[in-house]
Amino acid sequence: MNKFIILIPLFNDWKSVSRLLDEIDLKVNAWKAEVSVLIVNDASTEKRSGLQFNFKKIKFVKILNMKKNTVHQRCIAAGLKYICKNEDFDRVIVMDADGEDRPEELNDFFKKAEENPNMTITGNRFKRSETLIFKILYEVHKVLTLIFTGKLIKFGNFSCLPKTHVEQLIQKPYLWNSYSSSVVRTINDRTFISSIRGSRYVLPSKMNFWGLIFHSLSIISVFRNLVIIRSILLFLIYLFLIYGNISFLTMFPIFCLLVFVLLILKISNRSNMEEFNQSLENIGTIDILDSNSR
Repeated sequence: MNKFIILIPLFNDWKSVSRLLDEIDLKVNAWKAEVSVLIVNDASTEKRSGLQFNFKKIKFVKILNMKKNTVHQRCIAAGLKYICKNEDFDRVIVMDADGEDRPEELNDFFKKAEENPNMTITGNRFKRSETLIFKILYEVHKVLTLIFTGKLIKFGNFSCLPKTHVEQLIQKPYLWNSYSSSVVRTINDRTFISSIRGSRYVLPSKMNFWGLIFHSLSIISVFRNLVIIRSILLFLIYLFLIYGNISFLTMFPIFCLLVFVLLILKISNRSNMEEFNQSLENIGTIDILDSNSR
């Protein structure tokens, strides 16, 4: 019987994750597999509430309480490292705590995993539920990523990985920067399910405009070398097009390109393997909820 671990990064979203776990337990009830949950609590400032073990299918819920806040993507990286080091598993499913990754799509992952036992499965978004402004910004992000990396990344964190691919990922320093683009860069054997981005259960999104920009740049930074090469090519092509018509106005896009590349280089330096290897030292306490917790 295969063993699935569902990895959920979390910050101050206990009400949402409580509802999410109930939904997960309901949706995976028919699986011929063992299902457990690992929550990485990113030093939440709100007291945990409403989380009790009343599950029929979930074997246990383990909560890693981090001592210092490290942000969402690094919680995923630390969680994957912890799982590889401490858990017996066959597959890991990564999903957000807020309901935007819909529990009903877990059955699609399970079916796809049975058909493709050695492949990573991503939840590629074909429909979103955010505001019009967010959707426009997301499309801009996808276009920029495609232009500067040659990669069209249609998924976020929602994905299902076999053990061998998890083991490959945790060897990469850039996983410390961005999960989705690390999957694209590292893992070639991938397939996908069609995924709808759901609505948040409880709280409005904590992601502001600048957070979105940083997140987008972090994704792109995983492909730093490609960004540099493509930026040089874009610079040369643009310089050829404006040759003989150089002015402050025509040089402004070059300035923007330079700022963009410098930001990518700076953010890419956050891919620190030493910090990543020490990430488990940030675990303060570990809480385990199981049938004995009732």
